[in-house]
Amino acid sequence: MTAASNVAGAHRDNPAKVSFASMVGTAVESYDFFIYGTASAAYFGTVFFHSEDKLVGVLASFATLAVGFLFRPLGGYLAGHYGDRVGRKTILMWSLVLMGVATVLVGVLPTYDQAGALAPILLILLRILQGIGFGAEWGGAVLMAVEHAPERRRGFFGAVPQIGIPAGLLLANGAFLLSEALLEGSWVWRAPFLLSVVMVAVGIFIRMGVSESPDFAEMKKNNEIRKAPALDVIRRDWRVILKIMTLRLAETGGYYVTTSFMLSYVVLAELTDKQNVLIGTIVGSALGLASHLLYGALSDRIGRKPVFLIGSLFTIAFGIPMFLMINTGAVVMVVVAVALSLLLSHDPIFAVESSWFSEQFPRDVRSSGISLGYNGASLVAGLLPFLATALYGSIGWIGPAVLFMLLGVVSTIAAALTPETAPVKVGTPASSRTTAATI
Repeated sequence: MTAASNVAGAHRDNPAKVSFASMVGTAVESYDFFIYGTASAAYFGTVFFHSEDKLVGVLASFATLAVGFLFRPLGGYLAGHYGDRVGRKTILMWSLVLMGVATVLVGVLPTYDQAGALAPILLILLRILQGIGFGAEWGGAVLMAVEHAPERRRGFFGAVPQIGIPAGLLLANGAFLLSEALLEGSWVWRAPFLLSVVMVAVGIFIRMGVSESPDFAEMKKNNEIRKAPALDVIRRDWRVILKIMTLRLAETGGYYVTTSFMLSYVVLAELTDKQNVLIGTIVGSALGLASHLLYGALSDRIGRKPVFLIGSLFTIAFGIPMFLMINTGAVVMVVVAVALSLLLSHDPIFAVESSWFSEQFPRDVRSSGISLGYNGASLVAGLLPFLATALYGSIGWIGPAVLFMLLGVVSTIAAALTPETAPVKVGTPASSRTTAATI
């Protein structure tokens, strides 16, 4: 049964209202998660780790960045399980609170000079909480949007929460640029973390105004709630979960090579100032506010897979050209390279993930399935800035460039093996198509 046919008798809010609420909350959580990535690349190597070698400090900082990614699957498992048992909306509220508390506490941590080894230990513990909170966010946010949407516009409305990612990135990098211009000392990196308390309060207020997913309401009405949905989907659909993980590598891995790694790369290679990478990221994120909607709407017309392939194939083609552009050190070239990577590599893939991944699973395990697949990719993605830095230290820029390309190859192969689910032909409902959930 499709989402449209499942919701008879269940209350359904305006799809635009629900999608906007999901987007705002996702933007807040993304802001919290991404400011850590920026701070890791630009500040934490010297603030929290006692090393005179700049490369070693960056590697140590990226290691703590990876810790958050390693715990995202746990957040995804918990959120998926309870999202299928107690509701999508409830989990979204708790994930927002957890992320906000952890982020604000990072902003008041003592440095290595003040507390010694205790400082990085506390940083790691808070990064773990961030990882769990962020892992719990995505599945519920996109399902609220997709399950409230009309069947033939799931691609578009499912892409709206995805705007929260570039919006959060835009806010995060903007906050650092502003703090660097206005503040001095440790306040430069502390202020963006402390600002989270205001953003979380706004996100909670907006999300309180929307109703529960109609698909979940219908499940509850019909006594379709499973006792262990996360375990059930792992046993039955583990192949689909693994496929989603590989689909995400070009998007999430390529993103962190383009942003977090590139911030440290331009400094280590003495090419240009890190602010130029931040500017490129801001430009790309600003374009992403519109591109995600365009890609999502396009997927309703031509299918999820063709739009996805725009991004994964561009990732393969752009790896070496991106680094050649950045290696010039010219401000314009750096900004254009980073912005193009986000616009044409990341955005087409990310825009369709919400609808395409959701359509791979039946509604009673949908939250668990997409949360596990989406966050499982983080086990690899979180290590990529560290790996890219190590490759650069060993063989130069060609190492991370080839790594970027290989991510595109893996995701392109996965896309070719994943069934189309969008009802792109008139009179052909999504439910009549073969999906991974029915194989």
